[in-house]
Amino acid sequence: MFRVRPFVLFSLCCFLFWSHISFGNLITCSGIVPMRYRSDKVSIADFGGVGDGRTLNTKAFREAIFRIQHLRRRGGTLLYVPPGVYLTESFNLTSHMTLYLARGAIIRATQDTWNWPLVAPLPSYGRGRERPGGRYMSFIHGDGLRDVVITGENGTIDGQGGIWWNMWRQGTLRFTRPNLVEFMNSRGIIISNVIFRNSPFWNIHPVYCSNVVIRYVTIVAPSDSPNTDGIDPDSSSNVCIEDSFISTGDDLVAVKSGWDEYGIAYGRPSSHITIRRVTGSSPFAGIAVGSEASGGVEHVLAENIVLYNSGIGVNIKTNIGRGGFIRNITVTQVFMENVRTGIKITGDTGDHPDNRFNPNALPYVKGITLKNIWGVRVQQAGSIQGLKNAPFTGICLSRINLHGRTGPRSPPWKCSDVSGAAIEVSPWPCAQLTSPQQTGSCASHF
Repeated sequence: MFRVRPFVLFSLCCFLFWSHISFGNLITCSGIVPMRYRSDKVSIADFGGVGDGRTLNTKAFREAIFRIQHLRRRGGTLLYVPPGVYLTESFNLTSHMTLYLARGAIIRATQDTWNWPLVAPLPSYGRGRERPGGRYMSFIHGDGLRDVVITGENGTIDGQGGIWWNMWRQGTLRFTRPNLVEFMNSRGIIISNVIFRNSPFWNIHPVYCSNVVIRYVTIVAPSDSPNTDGIDPDSSSNVCIEDSFISTGDDLVAVKSGWDEYGIAYGRPSSHITIRRVTGSSPFAGIAVGSEASGGVEHVLAENIVLYNSGIGVNIKTNIGRGGFIRNITVTQVFMENVRTGIKITGDTGDHPDNRFNPNALPYVKGITLKNIWGVRVQQAGSIQGLKNAPFTGICLSRINLHGRTGPRSPPWKCSDVSGAAIEVSPWPCAQLTSPQQTGSCASHF
């Protein structure tokens, strides 16, 4: 269990205040995917499921889902998981189903890594994210699905990731670690009112998906757990993430679209991504775009975000050799406390899986708006460093106050190869963003 510390309560007060003055009525994701009522209901106990924490329930889950898939009840079927601890290997979901975790229900991953199934690498990555070749299938997986809901009464999906983290640290991984939940090539997905704990790798990964809603979730993992990103929309569109708490060992929310020549060739961007009312902490970034953005990322809105005890507040990152584009990104109404760097936008993170990337594939970054951001105990205000042959353009900073640990002053900004405008920013940013002729970069946002 996590405890709410006093500065978090203060942050939440700021967050609620901003929500009131900025939006009035609460904006939600409800219209993207309607919540389904399933008249047909079955329990995992009907298929021999035993929630004693020791019995292996893989057969029960697979048989229950096989039944849902093949009987095809009108309106779909709800699979009920009653209170208890249900140990299981990985399993696939099917279309037109709801996986419902009762209060006190825990679906727990087995630690038998040697028998974990393998799947092909994602085409926009061309290989495993960590190791060449295939990758371990996600604990809960879905491919080519429609109308799927994972919800309940704040039951838990527990990845028991410790054994995987140790394999990564010791260099003994044979393939890329499994995500906790992954949907591929799917649409009409809702994930809500569930706790996700100790994922082996990324927690929730919708890839090549559309119309996805993730709300009212709690995602937790130790701060030193490697690559345990919270939610990573990847080459997906119409994704809404809201009203959630995330505290993990890597980025809380990271928008991606494949990497290097594979992502460029696959060419599927992430677009129309909304992130709102998310609170959390991370040793890396709160809100991130990239660096895997070779298929392009556009039309992203992040608003009403509260971050504490984190590495970077907002991080937009790409590389020489990545190609692709990052454009029309807006981050607004952010409060951060005890953060190493408030804002970081960089064009060369130096991160490639191998040497087979094209050094002439330069990323295109334009139309980044960051406004209404307040930070206290921020070590460095920000850094915006574009590329000499691909400068970042249309950068707008507005109404940003990032205070240091002992007072209002924070170390100066670092900037290069960037153009745009800055309005009411403290500490004052770099000269590239202060020219009166460049205020048009912010004109459309007021």
